[in-house]
Amino acid sequence: MRKQIVAGNWKMNNDLAQTEALLTDLKKLEQTSGAEVMVAPTFTNLYHAFESLKNSSIEVIAQNMHFADKGAYTGEISAGMLKSIGIKTVILGHSERREYFNETDETLSKKVDTALANDMRVIFCFGEQLHDRKSGNHETVVEQQIKNALFHLEASSFQNIVLAYEPVWAIGTGETASPEQAQDMHAFIRASLAKQYGNDVADATTILYGGSCKPGNAKELFSKPDVDGGLIGGASLVAEDFFAIVNAF
Repeated sequence: MRKQIVAGNWKMNNDLAQTEALLTDLKKLEQTSGAEVMVAPTFTNLYHAFESLKNSSIEVIAQNMHFADKGAYTGEISAGMLKSIGIKTVILGHSERREYFNETDETLSKKVDTALANDMRVIFCFGEQLHDRKSGNHETVVEQQIKNALFHLEASSFQNIVLAYEPVWAIGTGETASPEQAQDMHAFIRASLAKQYGNDVADATTILYGGSCKPGNAKELFSKPDVDGGLIGGASLVAEDFFAIVNAF
């Protein structure tokens, strides 16, 4: 049975004091759940968060990393640096990285390779813009993003790949893909995996929904057969809201 995951992406939010306060709230609300729970603080607070939650079931993960092991890449963070402070999972390909920092499928493919070579788990993000959805081109766009970045991998690599579908038009806009739209796309993604790698890989791969998932819609979204959890943005910054989503399974 594939894993259910709820991961909170804190993005560029929370200084150290705010991070400490949120971590304290998360530990108070933590409870046994069938889902894996993860949070991704900003780089400056990663180690503090890891130390704070190391006796917790909540995993601390990174929002990004570079594809090089080291070198003249000012401002970047390597897989080895993340692993040295206990981080074993990284988000790659988030729509904001693609849009604001010009990350391409080629760049992301290299990042995925580096993460896997360092025995890290990857939450790989992808999704269509509003114009793609309106033109009916959304499935083609999504399939190309997955193919270009991931389909050079061996089937065994998908043991360490989690997919996160982001309808870009539903991120930070208050808009949400309907549960039916989310299910249709997740089913399409799983079918694409099955075509490339077979049903065993497709059925075992966790696919998260990453578009304005909130306490009010999480239960209906997570009830869909191919929606295995969520990559949560704004709602993950409020402990009560985040755990309401976790408990929606």
